[in-house]
Amino acid sequence: MSEPFLPTRFTRNKTHLHALLVENQAWLCAHELGRLMGKYLDGRMLSKLDADQRQMMCVQTYGEAKERLMVSESGVYALLVYHYCPEYRQLREWLTHQVVPALRDARPLRSVERPTLSVLNWPQMSLSMLHWQDEQWIRLRDMPCLLTHDPFNRRESWWRRASRLLSGF
Repeated sequence: MSEPFLPTRFTRNKTHLHALLVENQAWLCAHELGRLMGKYLDGRMLSKLDADQRQMMCVQTYGEAKERLMVSESGVYALLVYHYCPEYRQLREWLTHQVVPALRDARPLRSVERPTLSVLNWPQMSLSMLHWQDEQWIRLRDMPCLLTHDPFNRRESWWRRASRLLSGF
């Protein structure tokens, strides 16, 4: 069994909510979220969520490591919409403005271990770049654009030659 996650415990209306950050995504305990919503979130209710919005995780709560059903941040918002109730507005605001920012602020500052995006801007074009594992990556679909604007590329591209030939007709 893998090392259990150590969640952060939040309290709202004397009810605990365990939440954690995995790969910069917030995950919340489905059972405790259901108590905050006043609903029993069973498998049928959670089946409305996409597969990437729910998963079982080994989480240590109250000194005990247990497999718990966790819901992603986007899954929480989807549940609040599926089971709409006017009182959920305050719950959503609490999650959005207190729980999720507290999780993100509490993460330790480490070297970049997740991909980051940047944009390279030139007068003729912009290019999105992904930085990951000390490498820079660009999208394959951006390559033709990049190669046609490359001042070091002495050869004319085949589509440029073809368009020039066809425009002569």
